[in-house]
Amino acid sequence: MTSPSTSTIWANSGDSHFIEPDDLWRSSLPARLADLMPRSERSADGEWETVHVDGQSFQRKLPSSARAEFFLASNRAEGSSDVSKRIADLDTEGIWGEVVFPSLGMWNALFRTPEAQCEAMRVSNDWAAEVIMRESPRLVPTAQVSMLSIDDAVKELQRAAGMGFRCVFLPTKPPVYTKDYNQDDWEPFWAAAEEANMVLAFHIGTDPIGEELGITFRGPGGAVLNYTETTFSGQRAAMKMVASGALDRHPKLKVLVSEGGASWVPFLGDRMLEGYRQHQMMVRPKLTRSPKEILFEQVYASFQHDESAITTYTAQGYKNVMWGSDYPHMEGTWGHTQETLHHLFDGVDEAAKYRMTRGAFLELFPEVGEPAALAAA
Repeated sequence: MTSPSTSTIWANSGDSHFIEPDDLWRSSLPARLADLMPRSERSADGEWETVHVDGQSFQRKLPSSARAEFFLASNRAEGSSDVSKRIADLDTEGIWGEVVFPSLGMWNALFRTPEAQCEAMRVSNDWAAEVIMRESPRLVPTAQVSMLSIDDAVKELQRAAGMGFRCVFLPTKPPVYTKDYNQDDWEPFWAAAEEANMVLAFHIGTDPIGEELGITFRGPGGAVLNYTETTFSGQRAAMKMVASGALDRHPKLKVLVSEGGASWVPFLGDRMLEGYRQHQMMVRPKLTRSPKEILFEQVYASFQHDESAITTYTAQGYKNVMWGSDYPHMEGTWGHTQETLHHLFDGVDEAAKYRMTRGAFLELFPEVGEPAALAAA
């Protein structure tokens, strides 16, 4: 790992995760609900993980034993499940502030029992506020809300805002039992989020899924196809927020799409603008601003390794580009963050580098502040 030095590129991260305690929900809820809470089990050979949520079980294949052993031995991030060690991990990597998503909690779109989900989200938020938020203002945990009752979601968002949360995690698509994000049913939630100054944080790969987690394609190229497929869900969520008029009606509402790259934003803006302009007779609702303008102004996109994200900012006019580490996941930058940041940003104009590494993040979460050495510079 690269230790911070005078050559450190300090960055804020628009994407990271914390591994919840195994007994977080089961120890806090009555047995009839505890049995429905998320939990993860690994097969004896370490090849498969089974995730259980609300009476459903889903499997996904883990990396090969050799790769998993290397990952755990060489790149284990102690702060991924121990908040007392998290700041040390961030300092080592040169990361100042970060948005912190849940781990098992990211499967909240799989709940089928409204009461169970409502109680699970309440427990998650109480725990995140007590354990993560209290640790340091540098950590920005995402609140969680029920996806099965929009009324419950509004109430929990308001409660979370009162507890100090600045960001709420939403799966990229709600459960089939709930209206999709482009429907007017969600209007009270968007209004509440805007009023509470809560950022809507969509994390890619959180659509409700089938019998194996993350498996869409099989056969040759399957691993790359399935990994790439996860990025599209965030784009669809952003598109719904724009085209439905939700962001136009709530111009102070901000959206963060985490881990999905950034170069898709200009293309999507052009495509939506073309559709809006060329199909005016059929377009409902009418917007007060162009779809591309709304997308560019109110949607922020985080990336970790994508070289194309830099030119998205410098050459295509999209300024809400935000770097993210995806700590501690294997597709993230843990263990080589400084190498990655220097590869991406050495030679980049200082204003552009600042905006992508720290400025866009601070626009959403100004309370995180700057490292003392940089703030004094």
